[in-house]
Amino acid sequence: MFLFFLLWSVSVSASQILIPMDADTQNNHLKAYGITYWSLENGTKVQWLLNYRGGAFLFPDSEALRKECQIRGVSFEVLSDHKTGEILDEINSPSRNMEAVLLEKAPKIAVYSPQGNMPWDDAVTMVLSYAEIPYETIYDEEVLNDALLLFDWLHLHHEDFTGQYGKFYRSYRTAPWYVEDKKKAEALAARLGYDKVSEEKLVVALKIRDYVVGGGFMFAMCSATDSFDIALSAEDVDIAEPMFDGDPSDPDYQNKLNFQNSFAFTDFILERDPMVYEFSSIDMTNKRRIPMDADYFTLMEFSAKWDPIPTMLTQNHTMLVKGFMGQTTAYDPGNIKPTVLVLGESKINGEAKYIHGIKGNGFFTFYGGHDPEDYQHMVGDPKTELELHPTSPGYRLILNNVLFPAAKKKKQKT
Repeated sequence: MFLFFLLWSVSVSASQILIPMDADTQNNHLKAYGITYWSLENGTKVQWLLNYRGGAFLFPDSEALRKECQIRGVSFEVLSDHKTGEILDEINSPSRNMEAVLLEKAPKIAVYSPQGNMPWDDAVTMVLSYAEIPYETIYDEEVLNDALLLFDWLHLHHEDFTGQYGKFYRSYRTAPWYVEDKKKAEALAARLGYDKVSEEKLVVALKIRDYVVGGGFMFAMCSATDSFDIALSAEDVDIAEPMFDGDPSDPDYQNKLNFQNSFAFTDFILERDPMVYEFSSIDMTNKRRIPMDADYFTLMEFSAKWDPIPTMLTQNHTMLVKGFMGQTTAYDPGNIKPTVLVLGESKINGEAKYIHGIKGNGFFTFYGGHDPEDYQHMVGDPKTELELHPTSPGYRLILNNVLFPAAKKKKQKT
């Protein structure tokens, strides 16, 4: 009877589950986001404890949650009412740079990606699959038919919105996959009523712009970031050379760009040579002078109570994150608009890696590089096995963005 009473007392006093996100006590940071998403899907509100133990999550206690954590290998702690109160008091203290943000609803996620691409072709689809967070794949036809209105969060796969086929011309123009992808893109544009792929991609980019302006959340990595802004700035200007669209580019097209139309970048110089694997001066790949073992970027620190949005996006168990490359590796600060917030930077190389901004009623985040756990991913390389990187801080930044739309909004001060 005494043992039964003791167990009953512990059960009654334990009313909260804490999923810590620090380096020492969490075995699987990435799947912890999946647990959080699963709870939101099932109607449970979650508190995101910004800057507390690496950005921990606080849940109402339930047997189902405990079992789910055990099944997925996510570390958790059972808290009493008293201990929970102590933690929240600490977080609410004006002297602590912490905040508790309420997550209310699982965002509906779309990934903009062509048919046939495998989940491991893109870091975002890879980590969503690993974390067991559901998503739907859409492409040009769905975007043009206003399917974006059905989603809260959109990721742009490694797309080239300029109609230059990723500028792979020099190295891969005779490769079967390049020839086939070009043929498919031209057929799709024709089916949708456009003479050129570049024209069709521009209209898609404008639809995505309208989605963000209307209140959507957009996340993009690698070449989707700068090619998207370049396409917007080059509206009604032909910047594609004949091997891409069959006719010459506009004379003096550089001076015809309208930087007011772009989201994040300004005053950039386009790379005119089709034989150069680069879009513009935005990217830092060819300007880098840093060895791989010294390639890290630092996450910026923000006030959790006054600026919860950038604080959410930079939650991690380390402020120093291993760098990684891509077609667009990082951004030249001289080409970033002053209204855009730098969330992560490499001071050694003078580059911005991770940036965020507001457009209309919505938000966008750009993250340079291809794969946070594959330093220099090449065409045809094997996929990253995330089972080997369950605590990856680089991948955590992606998942911060996935949960961002679930947060109860507060006015941003910065």
